[in-house]
Amino acid sequence: MPMPDQLAAMDAQQLREFAAGLLERIARDEHELQHKQLKIDQLTHEMALLKRWKFAARSEQWRGVQGSLLEETIEADLEAIAVELAALRPDHAPGPKDKPKRSPLPAHLPRIEVRHEPGQTTCGCGAALKRIGEDVSEKLDYTPGVFHVERHIRGKWACAQCQVLVQAPVPAQVIDKGVPTAGLLAQVLVAKYADHQPLYRQEAIFERAGVAIPRSTLAQWVGTCGVQLQPLVDALRAALLGRPVLHADETPVAMLVPGKGKTHRAYIWSYSSTAFDALHAVVYDFAESRAGVHPQAFLEGWSGKLVCDDYAGYKALFTAGRTEIGCLAHARRKFHDLWTHHKSRVAEEALKFFATLYELERQAQALSTGERQQLRTSQSRPIVDKLHEWLTLQRSRATDGTAIAKAIDYSLGRWPALIRFLDDGTLPIDNNWVENRIRPIALGRSNWLFAGSLRAGKRAAAVMSLIQSARLNGHDPYRYLRDVLGKRPVRAVLTPCAWY
Repeated sequence: MPMPDQLAAMDAQQLREFAAGLLERIARDEHELQHKQLKIDQLTHEMALLKRWKFAARSEQWRGVQGSLLEETIEADLEAIAVELAALRPDHAPGPKDKPKRSPLPAHLPRIEVRHEPGQTTCGCGAALKRIGEDVSEKLDYTPGVFHVERHIRGKWACAQCQVLVQAPVPAQVIDKGVPTAGLLAQVLVAKYADHQPLYRQEAIFERAGVAIPRSTLAQWVGTCGVQLQPLVDALRAALLGRPVLHADETPVAMLVPGKGKTHRAYIWSYSSTAFDALHAVVYDFAESRAGVHPQAFLEGWSGKLVCDDYAGYKALFTAGRTEIGCLAHARRKFHDLWTHHKSRVAEEALKFFATLYELERQAQALSTGERQQLRTSQSRPIVDKLHEWLTLQRSRATDGTAIAKAIDYSLGRWPALIRFLDDGTLPIDNNWVENRIRPIALGRSNWLFAGSLRAGKRAAAVMSLIQSARLNGHDPYRYLRDVLGKRPVRAVLTPCAWY
């Protein structure tokens, strides 16, 4: 902002430009304030609904396991909203009076002392500081199979001449003034999202180890971690959308609608780089439906080659600079089902063509992009040409509407997309890579029963993106999350991931 004497020195044109810039800045600030207030109002309304669902009598219809999962979800969502609201309006963050009194950590657990002392013990005046006491705080830590308590001891040093008190700063924590360390938080997240252990089961496991942690507290930790990890997931998504070739697939999950007392079918969409890419990453996106608007929103601004099945929801993507890459495994599956269930001789003959192509692909896995392209041109393309000729002949003999006619029509109808892998050594032959990434979700469904809310589904998708991407790169998810959560509070900007 110019000083008064600087304003006095401006000519008329400079003053007009300054006034125009000032008005533009005021308008921009007002827009940002309005957007911020709308977000606060939205979160406040969402929190009020969750509290009503939590305490309303009608919630009693969800009993047993379903009731436990619903309670966990509501607690986690409430904590996540509280963290987001605190970031939007830090002046109104809840104070210590809002926190219940914490019980002391079990005395039987082993203690490990972690000392924090100032970097130097000489005052600015030159006099030596004298240690006059210490502050002690305890954090509950967890390494696989073992609880222990970290005793953080911060020595107090004082200067007799200046009357100045010096202490090492309080180490940053994901949960400010909370009891869990990054290791314990990582364990809870990995158990919930990788080992598919709901929080009520973890509560029982911890209790057997001699540590009573209410599931409501565990849920609050999960909600906070979800918010804290989201910037890292956003960075991972941005890195993924920088790749020229992507896989996409989707799988259904049940989502609870607490206000209606029932569930409906939601979907988790999976997007990943290919096995041939230097970046190994997968990002999950939770959505309320299977509508094509969801992949369009996720891939907005991206142009490249998308490997996917023939689901109609992807079709709108291929009108804006994107290329469809078909999945040969889906085409093969049609004939495999016919052979398995009906012992069709035509299907058996088709499977021989696919077997030859997949044998060549197994040889191509270890080759460079150029070598893979050469192998496909010299050996795979002649097989593909013969397959197309054979399919055309068999279709002319098949009766419309029969199972074999439908299997052949699937391949011939998608033929250009199915054979694009022949012209590009960076392309995979099928979509199996991302289908394998979605299997952990299918495995966990029997334990989850449902996603407790849209927010809970998105939180699960975010954490699973980090866990599965860590696995893709050979990292132990627990060690990775422990490292990330240990660094998260002290980094202003996170790099996408430690593995690239």
